[in-house]
Amino acid sequence: MTASAPSRRFAAVRYFLSGGDNPGLAAFLMVLALSLLSLQDAIIKLTSDDVSIWQFQFLRSLSNLALLFGGLWFFGGLGALPARSYSAVALRSFFLVGAMLCFFSGIPFLSLAEIAAGLYLFPLIVTLLSRFVLKERVGVARLGAVAAGFCGSLLILKPGGADFTAVSLLPVGAAFFYACMVLTTRRLCREESPLSLACGVALAFMSVGIVGLLILPSPPEADQAGRLWPYLLTGWHSLSWLTLSAVVACSLLNIVANISLARAYQSAESSWLAPYDYSYLVFAAVWGYVIWGTVPDLFTVAGMCLIAAAGVFVATRGARRGSRIVP
Repeated sequence: MTASAPSRRFAAVRYFLSGGDNPGLAAFLMVLALSLLSLQDAIIKLTSDDVSIWQFQFLRSLSNLALLFGGLWFFGGLGALPARSYSAVALRSFFLVGAMLCFFSGIPFLSLAEIAAGLYLFPLIVTLLSRFVLKERVGVARLGAVAAGFCGSLLILKPGGADFTAVSLLPVGAAFFYACMVLTTRRLCREESPLSLACGVALAFMSVGIVGLLILPSPPEADQAGRLWPYLLTGWHSLSWLTLSAVVACSLLNIVANISLARAYQSAESSWLAPYDYSYLVFAAVWGYVIWGTVPDLFTVAGMCLIAAAGVFVATRGARRGSRIVP
């Protein structure tokens, strides 16, 4: 008896997603994924004047789900969707939604380099939460790395400076929620299928987008606050085909990048991949310069280097002691 065509197709996908160790492939996929995610974020920043965050998240999640279910149906893998613990998947999705809302909320007002540097505080926050919330053993060296990363964030945020506003703290909020997501994944979702996790996140983003669209007015009906902050405080915008195409492009970039990230972490140790993880900071700075002509100042570059060095140290030190920071 021969296997059905969908089974054979899904077997090929399973082989790609869960093959053996291949550090070279893992490094390539990691850098590819982060370059795609940085391009996605640049497109989001470009379109932030034409679409609200709620509308964007709703449309991108709808596109993600369509692509996800369509791909699974074609490859015969719909059986991988049911979760083992729906409450754990929901909690993880909540934290990831919080992280991405903080991240994307800052996009119209901050440079990609500033947002990226704030988000990449998350390995350091994972270390702190592991020590003080989960009561895991964290040595003095890793706590020192956390302090160094915090100093790096101060160099970027410049509290007390003329350009510092409350919006500058949004990437730090994104890092906190992302760290909570990492710990939830490590503690509660280690046996879940990546497909069920992806589906849970897409449904969560769609739900949040629908709520925002229902309670917030369209731009013509917005009050003064909505006119000042249309990306955050308005609902449905009239979209051009160009903007709608950008949303679909972001969906494709997002799915390919996340599949590549999953395969990368299946192909090599997370501690070995940690230095490549920070290539996003480089790509964010490159897109900021190419599209907007933004050049990070010396303090920002120094802060990014401190955060990257501290994050790599925490990841590699944690691996040597038998714990992984990034699942």
